[in-house]
Amino acid sequence: MRIYLSTVAVLIGIVLPVVPAASEDDLRSTVDTIVKPVMAEHQIPGFSVGILLAGQHHIFHYGVSSRETASPVDDATLFEIGSLSKPFTGTLLERLQAEGSVSLSTQVKELLPELSQSPLGAASLLELHTYVAGGLPLQFPAEVNEQNFLSFYKSFIPTTKIGTSRLYSNTSIGLSGYLAAKSVGAPFASLLDEKVIKPLNLSHTFLSVPKDRFSSYAQGYTSSNAPVRVNPGVFDDEAYGIKTTAVDLLGFVEASVNPNRFEGSLKAALIAARSPVYQVRRMYQGLGWELYPAPARRDDLLQGVDPDFVLKANQIDPPSLWVAPEMVATVSKTGSTGGFGAYALFQPKRGAGIVILANRFWPNSARIETAYSILEKLDPGFFSD
Repeated sequence: MRIYLSTVAVLIGIVLPVVPAASEDDLRSTVDTIVKPVMAEHQIPGFSVGILLAGQHHIFHYGVSSRETASPVDDATLFEIGSLSKPFTGTLLERLQAEGSVSLSTQVKELLPELSQSPLGAASLLELHTYVAGGLPLQFPAEVNEQNFLSFYKSFIPTTKIGTSRLYSNTSIGLSGYLAAKSVGAPFASLLDEKVIKPLNLSHTFLSVPKDRFSSYAQGYTSSNAPVRVNPGVFDDEAYGIKTTAVDLLGFVEASVNPNRFEGSLKAALIAARSPVYQVRRMYQGLGWELYPAPARRDDLLQGVDPDFVLKANQIDPPSLWVAPEMVATVSKTGSTGGFGAYALFQPKRGAGIVILANRFWPNSARIETAYSILEKLDPGFFSD
């Protein structure tokens, strides 16, 4: 284990909640007792946990990055994080808006004239990015590719009125990232690197793993234990393409927890990405991030990954039913590919959070239960204050 001392409290004068002091051996022992049985139950070869607690980063690694090579997981191990890429995209879009180069109220037809006669043309970038663009499906049909994706969107017939119902969708959020980059006139990947990854000093975070880092790229495994890595797909960069380490992912979480150490459009983007856009049941939708009232409640977090919630359209609530935005203080997001399963959970006001990365697909509910169990032991106030 390594400890990364945070300078944030010193730089911006944050008064962090008082968390009972624990020795490094005690911290490790607590995490061990939770993680090791989980790895055994779900047959997970390699596992990393990053914890932000009282201004310190704690990084724990377990197992191997590949069953074939038996290389141990360490600070350099790259995991696919799937849809945990979405908050990175949301942060990029918010930064482009803060800089004045993109407006999230812009309609699709203004950026893609080919859809001017399509019902989808009336949807805004914000509606696309927050899954309320009329019921776009989770994934593209198998026959859709980089050359013919426009035909897919032209032929799409909304199943609900745009702006009224949430249906979680890679095809929706992916298009928002693509169109934002198109409006700037730069490739999405280079924009994400320039506007988010490099400014946050995430030097081990990639959309395409460089050749000299490929030996650190963990091998993923399906639920049936077949080796697999994510395949290229339409808008994969925008929706689920990031590979990163526990150190970097916790760094991204800390930046979202404590954005005041940054300035201007980057600070504004980090805050906006974790701010509520609308409410649906107990969840508040951010730009990639999913938000809940604080203190966090286990049932609320589990509802957010329930198949009936994720895979079916849910009507959004009008603002009059919302709690005050400052009470929306628990931030959560799962991320999956065929061979990896990740999770992030944090509370900005507590200055606390956790990231979990594993190189085997395992249930979202189990990731939430694992994170909950760890934080419940290390920072009980996370779930009660």
